[in-house]
Amino acid sequence: MIASDLISHSLAPLKTSDTGEEVLTIMQIYHVKHLPIVNFEMLLGTISEDEIMGNDVDAAIGTYGLSLNKAFVRGSDHLFEVMSKLAEFNLTVIPVVDSEDHYLGMITQEDLVQFYANSFSFAEPGGIIVLEMNRRDYSLSEIARIVEAENSSVLSAFLTSNPDTTKVYVTLKINQQEIQHLIATFERYDYTIKASFTEEKYMEDLKDRYDALMSYLNV
Repeated sequence: MIASDLISHSLAPLKTSDTGEEVLTIMQIYHVKHLPIVNFEMLLGTISEDEIMGNDVDAAIGTYGLSLNKAFVRGSDHLFEVMSKLAEFNLTVIPVVDSEDHYLGMITQEDLVQFYANSFSFAEPGGIIVLEMNRRDYSLSEIARIVEAENSSVLSAFLTSNPDTTKVYVTLKINQQEIQHLIATFERYDYTIKASFTEEKYMEDLKDRYDALMSYLNV
């Protein structure tokens, strides 16, 4: 998946003649805090909600004395590069340009969430196991071998870490909803289970909360 495949078709870029009030309205409608400004297909940069609020909202944004955020991705960049730039510059949208720096469109955080929500690994039913281990002990091939030995498959894996410790957390999406046998196997190999979740248990918890709410409302 590359950036050009994720471009939003619901949002248009700003013009320097747009007023601050108009831009704030667009941001509110689409739940974003940043929008790119484009002039004759060339990206000028990205303006933030805070920058607009610091100026005269009735004036055209082209009259503002701005130091626009110049972050962008190219249409051929991988999805991971898109996510990295959004996080690095703390943006809610990231502009996309071609190899000649012509503006192609923008990608929003919502676009990324929708992509992951609709992807195979998230849509496929299964269970989730979170392993905690020392960074030096991490081996995805070893983890996958253990899972596959139990006639299961890893649909996706995410690695997170705490900069204050040497610990890492491996979140595994497994293609089976019954994961107790896998948890027991990991524990047998001295892995620490930080957390585990099953779709069935989640639905039971959701139903319990719904029943509790209905009971409260009927009082």
